[in-house]
Amino acid sequence: MRNKEDEEKTGQCQCRRGFTRRGFLTSVGVGAMAALATTGKLSSAKEASSAEIAAEQAVVITLTVNERSHQLLVEPRWSLLYVLREHLGLTGTKVGCERGECGACTVLIDDLPRYACLTLAVEAEGRRITTLEGLMQGEELGPVQQAFVEEDAMQCGYCIPGQIMSVEGLLRARPQPNQAEIRQAVSGNICRCGTYPHIFKAAARAADLKAKR
Repeated sequence: MRNKEDEEKTGQCQCRRGFTRRGFLTSVGVGAMAALATTGKLSSAKEASSAEIAAEQAVVITLTVNERSHQLLVEPRWSLLYVLREHLGLTGTKVGCERGECGACTVLIDDLPRYACLTLAVEAEGRRITTLEGLMQGEELGPVQQAFVEEDAMQCGYCIPGQIMSVEGLLRARPQPNQAEIRQAVSGNICRCGTYPHIFKAAARAADLKAKR
């Protein structure tokens, strides 16, 4: 039968109390060292993995925005909205919900209205992108922009860039739309101020201005 001194040396006890204090502290110390070593390995592996992913994600693309060509180094996860604002400085395209619900970020891609927040920048390569800035003629407002001013279609104004781009897209496809077509065209743009009657009038006025020009 083992005596107390033997039990303390081995760290084990044959009685029901289990480990001795010395044995417990020894086992905890060994476990902590093993965990620390494992954590260090995992951390190093994670850092190496992140570095590899970042290097692989960097791609060069060419975007044609408002008839100008831009070569950019982007990550595949970046939205067109992010690239337009943060890398090209085209802040006329607004950040709204960033989930394709409000329409504040609407741009034209090959003359069709698209939500820039739901479009990846890499998807837009090789396409013709038009933003609010691209509708101006030098310092002169474009027909749709001018119509929105004339018809007082703005209150807070935050949704207006997206509204204008949706109307511009409509008029490029249907130069003389009826009211139903106008309502349908801006149905994906939310105006929290509720100026829809003025927006509809502005769209009709824009059609007339475009026809004159």
